Amino acid sequence: MGWERVRHSEIPKGFLVERARYAQRRIAELVIEEDFVGTHVRRAAGVDVSFRENYAIGVAVVVDRDTFSVIDVSIAKTEVRFPYIPTLLGFRETYPAYKALKGLREEYDVLFVDGNGRLHPYRAGFACQLGLVIDKPTIGVAKSLLIGEIGNWNNDVAPVIYQGETIGVALKTSPRAKPIYVSVGHKISLWKAVQVTRDFTRTGLREPEPLRQAHNYSVKARREIC
Repeated sequence: MGWERVRHSEIPKGFLVERARYAQRRIAELVIEEDFVGTHVRRAAGVDVSFRENYAIGVAVVVDRDTFSVIDVSIAKTEVRFPYIPTLLGFRETYPAYKALKGLREEYDVLFVDGNGRLHPYRAGFACQLGLVIDKPTIGVAKSLLIGEIGNWNNDVAPVIYQGETIGVALKTSPRAKPIYVSVGHKISLWKAVQVTRDFTRTGLREPEPLRQAHNYSVKARREIC
């Protein structure tokens, strides 16, 4: 499979893939798939990490559910510490994302991450890794399917099944758009994650607003900072 290909030349000096896999297995054990959010989520954060030259730009925003307005933005620029390696995204993006989140002034109930959570070959994607670091309800949202097969559709949702287990949901937020792939990051159930994703997605758009706005600010920050 494509996610299994890790070239030796991509691995940082002193870094052992086997040690990273052990860490991911431990992360998978620590993730909680229970709801630590209330019935009505009022505020959600979204985080996006982009790269330019040797820098990573982490952007975090907080969005109000009732108005879909951005009420807080935080931007953090860090040096790139880790190359892009499939299935090890969390080791590359968690630090700049965490730095951006720490800069937020406003509180939020749940975090959206541009990446997978449980929908990962080791059940420990970027959203799980970051969710454990911040210890808050976290949802992974990906635009492409990393692993698994899509099951039968029920209106706008279908389970993503891998090794006989449902580890994510394909969600059509707009009739004209391709589905997004929702999975648990931490401290939330899968179906609650789907509900919150729906709640924070504007009619006719594909992504939840916190992620869409985080990406917009990220594009602008990448141009201005570097």
